[in-house]
Amino acid sequence: MVALVTRRGKFLVAEPFFGPGPRLALSRDSRYDVGDLVLVTAAASGRHGRGQRARVVRRIGLPHVARDVIEALMLDRGLARGFEPPVTRGALDAAQRPIGAEAGRRDLRALPTFTIDPTSARDYDDAISCRSTGADAWTVWVHIADVSAYVQPRSALDREAYRRGTSVYVPGAVEPMLPSELSNGACSLVPGEDRAAVTVELQIRGREVTDVSFYRSVIRSDRRLTYEQVDRIFAGAGRAQGEWGEGLASARAAARALEQRRSGQAVLVLESAEPEFSFDREGNLTGVAPVLATESHRLIEHLMIAANEQVARFLEARRLPALYRVHERPEATAVERMLDQLSSLGVPTPPMAGGPLTGQQAAEVAGEASRMVSEWLVAHDGRGARALNRIVLRSLKQAYYDDRNRGHSGLALTSYCHFTSPIRRYPDLICHRSLLSALSGDVAAPEASWVAQAGPWTSARERAAMVIERDADDVARCFLLEAALAAAPGGAGAVFEGEVVGVIGAGAFVAFGEDGEYEGLLPVRLMRDDWWELNEHGTALIGTRSGRALRLGDSVAVRVGGVDAPRGRVDLLPADWD
Repeated sequence: MVALVTRRGKFLVAEPFFGPGPRLALSRDSRYDVGDLVLVTAAASGRHGRGQRARVVRRIGLPHVARDVIEALMLDRGLARGFEPPVTRGALDAAQRPIGAEAGRRDLRALPTFTIDPTSARDYDDAISCRSTGADAWTVWVHIADVSAYVQPRSALDREAYRRGTSVYVPGAVEPMLPSELSNGACSLVPGEDRAAVTVELQIRGREVTDVSFYRSVIRSDRRLTYEQVDRIFAGAGRAQGEWGEGLASARAAARALEQRRSGQAVLVLESAEPEFSFDREGNLTGVAPVLATESHRLIEHLMIAANEQVARFLEARRLPALYRVHERPEATAVERMLDQLSSLGVPTPPMAGGPLTGQQAAEVAGEASRMVSEWLVAHDGRGARALNRIVLRSLKQAYYDDRNRGHSGLALTSYCHFTSPIRRYPDLICHRSLLSALSGDVAAPEASWVAQAGPWTSARERAAMVIERDADDVARCFLLEAALAAAPGGAGAVFEGEVVGVIGAGAFVAFGEDGEYEGLLPVRLMRDDWWELNEHGTALIGTRSGRALRLGDSVAVRVGGVDAPRGRVDLLPADWD
């Protein structure tokens, strides 16, 4: 349990920090003091069996330091924040394995190669090489870190990676699936170093992948690029020099061709911004910026999707045990409700054919609706984007991993798997082993019965990681909000212009701040000028006396009533409430 050390009379007590729980008596210890955040475990009862006592496992930090609270959250959610000695030894030993030990590994070190990742990234799963082979024709090499060369099945290292299932990324920290000796070291495709990879070589002509081959390789990345650098190059504000620059230009053209092909399919279009937080040396948050998907992101996205699709097709054709990334078609009733909700907000929707929708029709309508929402948002300066995208997302089923291929509705693909991020996702490692078992005799295919069990487990680990990441983002935003309120001219009484991004019977969720970086609940019980009820579409709160509507996307002025940073919660007040 994560607890705050407090004093009760003459005694030190561990008070639960993130939620309700028992207070536990502590012994005095020089390792911690009153006001510290600590990780405790239950110890023996007190004298004569009375009272509960606790033992401090580690001191975490201070409750007013954002980085310490996020670390505490990770521990409270069961993340290990380290590896047991056998796992670490296994990673150290594996990292010493010579590259090219396997027979048949192709030497691609002379091929101009580059990576494109976020500025803060340390684990580089994928690298790209590309060459134009004629008019509207390219050869694209998608190089993926060969984690299977370092992580042997059923080893202590492999069992721990499977237990974790995925890396967890929170503001300022990461809980990696693999120890840093591999994730940031031997497996990471860092520039200037020879690295083992599995290469997917794509022949693209026009908008189609006309041929594909798979093999183990040795590569050497020539340049580590960030998304921001690539966008500057594409905008003409930066220079791409040498052979890797020519490769980047070719990759841009190839990705555009693939994007044009996908634009004619019933692909979901959902624009979202990921927050990127910054810290000072003491662990205090200094800012957050929304990271929007730009052309550089789309370049990598389309090339990775193409590689993943081709691997999935190969695995399915060979009937090899594998985990597919499944996104089932939406339910017709859910899509129909989405259209009703969008229409109630004045957003154009695609026409409905007579009679009930089939599964394929529901998927096509959802894809078309998402495109129309995107176009409507462009015409309205993005106003209501968060709320409208949530409406579309709620109409869809959640993607998951399964040993049976059921297709990926959101991408409009009949076969799809995750293959391109084996450093941070275990399903990718399973697909690597399965693919390599067909390419060489030194890798055994995973057992089909075990792969079937791995699907639900890795899906559950992914969902758990997403919850932790979302909650950590909320905690970080609360710390920033507290700092913003302290600096605002009106202090805690400062008025913010917000946007309604969600409504429930109890109130409206409002995003506010310069970039809508904060979000809180405005309860209807505090809007005393009327009696508010949720409308039948779930898109507005209606004043029963006045008939006024507070709809998704509407502007509303609010003040902050309270901030609970450990729980990532913000309570709002109407700006005109005394």
